[in-house]
This record gives sequence, structure tokens and C-alpha cells, in this order.
Amino acid sequence: MNEERIIPASELVINEDGSAFHIHLRPDQLRENIIFVGDPGRVSMVASYFDSIDYEVSSREFRTIAGKYKGKDFMVISHGIGPDNIEIVLTELDALANVDFATRKVKKTHRTLNIVRIGTSGSLQHDLHIGDFVIADKATGFDGILNFYADRDKVCDLEFERNFCRHTDWNRTWAAPYTVDADPELTERIGRDDMVRGYTIAAVGFYAPQGRMVRLKLTDPNLNEKIESFRFDGRPITNFEMESACLQGLSRLMGHRAMTVCCIIAERVDNNMNTDYKPKVKQLVETVLERF
Repeated sequence: MNEERIIPASELVINEDGSAFHIHLRPDQLRENIIFVGDPGRVSMVASYFDSIDYEVSSREFRTIAGKYKGKDFMVISHGIGPDNIEIVLTELDALANVDFATRKVKKTHRTLNIVRIGTSGSLQHDLHIGDFVIADKATGFDGILNFYADRDKVCDLEFERNFCRHTDWNRTWAAPYTVDADPELTERIGRDDMVRGYTIAAVGFYAPQGRMVRLKLTDPNLNEKIESFRFDGRPITNFEMESACLQGLSRLMGHRAMTVCCIIAERVDNNMNTDYKPKVKQLVETVLERF
């Protein structure tokens, strides 16, 4: 990116109070260690473990609380549902870190953010059960967002993408899938024997893109079976969620560290679902905070 370029007001919208347009955070409020959650209500649960609270900001579905946990600065922010929201939140956080809001120019010194997304997910293999924790070692996005950014091939696993499209007979009317690894340093720090290292599908929706049929028919009713039978380096695709690929892809392009770990709350192949999953998610939050 050209550091001398002045970013127009219509491309990076800054509110009158000096905060980023959607998330309403100012550069001085940014913390380098960040936990992402989808549900705004989950922000309070994560922050309840903080030893002290610095501030709280809410705007739309984006709610942020910053504080300290065992002497370390943290912020937890909700991104809502879907990869489009991830693009908004991550782009604005990156701007807080790496754009001078006064001059609208990219800063000469890059600031790296560490981001762990804690989510919920549906398993796609019989040996993954409700309550299991799965890290998205590789995340494959069905949304196509990364395809709009230059240099996407430099951060993607192109061999995985080719094999996946060939195996599933990927429909050309859909966005081309992209596959991105999680940050290895974060996954080594967070991942232990109590977490599965998985290949995750980040779908672009909750219903048809994940093979759910309510009233409308599916373009490819066999897509989930194809996904379940796919293997890369002898390993299967483990689970469905919606945000990991966009987070990991944009973070790599922007020079940040990011990973996703999910609690399994549905067994898609066995048609089981657990709506009382909050205790397991709470356990996952405690685990991530201790290891972050």
C-alpha cells in the first residue's frame, strides 16, 4: 500500500469524535490482544473475567469492552453474524492500528494485532461431538470476500482450493472458495490436547450454504456429503461456521495474527443439536484467556 496516499473520507469514514465509523472506537482505545465473539451478549461474559475495565462502547451489533486480565491488556468485541461483518470490524481495527487519523495516511511503522475468535460450530464428522473444541487450522471461505482483495493468492492454500473444487464439482455460479491457514504462533499457544486441529468451512449463510433446507430447495443437495468425504493430506473437513476464513485471510493480508476456535454445538451428520451450550462456551473462554 502506498504510504503517501491520503485515504478519502468516503473510503475510511471517521466520526466527529475521531472514532471509526461502525465500531465507534478511537485509536487510543485499541488494544493489541483482541477476542472476537459473534454475540454482543457474550462480550459481558468474557469481560467478567477481567480484573479491571477501562471502557465499554456499543454501536449496532458491535460491542467492545477493554480491560486487564492478569496484568495483560485485552479487548473483546462482538462482530455479529457473517463474514461481511468480519470485514468491517477487522478493517476498522486495522485502521486504528495502522492509519494516522489526522493525516489519513498509512503509518510508517506497522502495528500487529493478535486476534482469537471464539465461536460455535457444527461438526461434519462422526467422531466430533457436542462440546468438543475445534481450531480452524485451515479455513475455507464460501463468501468470496477475499477474492476482492489484491494478493489473495499469496496467503491462500491454492492446492487445497483446487482439490476441494474438483472433489465437490464446485458450482461456477457460486463465489470461488478460498482457504487460509490460522496463525501458527497463536495456534501453538492456544491449542493443546483438549482441542482438535481441524479444517473448517466458513459458509456464507446459515441455511442453504450449510446444507439446511427449510422451504426452499438446494442447488446441490449432495454438497455436504461431498464436503464430508473430502480429504487433504489425509485429513477431513471437520466443521461448519461462518467467519474464520475471512478473519484469517484478511489478517494475513494486513499483517496481523488471527485464529478461530469453536465449540461444537451441533452434530450435522447425526442431526443432533444442543441449545444449552453456554457452559461449554464459558469453559472455552476461560481456556483461551489463560493461554492467550
